[in-house]
Amino acid sequence: MLEQRIQQHFIDSADLKYQAAQALSLPIASAVQAMLACVTSGGKVLACGSGPSVTDAQMFASLCVTGFERDRPELAALALSPQGGLLGSLPASGGGGNAVHYLARQVRALGQAGDLLLVLSVTGNDPCALEAVEAAHERDMMVVVLSGRTGGTLAARMRETDVLVCVPHERAARVREVHALVLHCLCDGVDAQLLGEQEMPL
Repeated sequence: MLEQRIQQHFIDSADLKYQAAQALSLPIASAVQAMLACVTSGGKVLACGSGPSVTDAQMFASLCVTGFERDRPELAALALSPQGGLLGSLPASGGGGNAVHYLARQVRALGQAGDLLLVLSVTGNDPCALEAVEAAHERDMMVVVLSGRTGGTLAARMRETDVLVCVPHERAARVREVHALVLHCLCDGVDAQLLGEQEMPL
């Protein structure tokens, strides 16, 4: 029984990836072009997520700096600090809404026009992610959102120049699995544009 349950996870994940490949390839390609324009013009990528997606944002920024599957110059990318360590230093005045603003504050402190904000949010309704997108728009930054389901409130906050990559599934685990693949596609796509096409490594 347990083995069948495990096998079903693999089947469901593979089915979703197969179904999403065609629908997501265009927005992912648009996100690659946005990233490429950002880093080749001297900008940087700020990556952030909420909940389990925090580690995905950190992994993505690390791959930008250290390289994906090929040796190349470092790309300017930074994962914004997760909530924990930052909140202790925030002033308590002003109504106590600081827990929502921890990402937006970092975007305002570090972001500038020409930079790109990459946001990972399974539901698209995380208040901290919404605040971060608003802060990025204030800084004239482009935004790429990786979400799931319908894209939530974030989808409605996107500008025409932003990119929404929305995984068509309700289950958070399946959405995060596709997000991991999308991040790999972004890294590989930028490398292919910078270094030229090559066969997929074994």
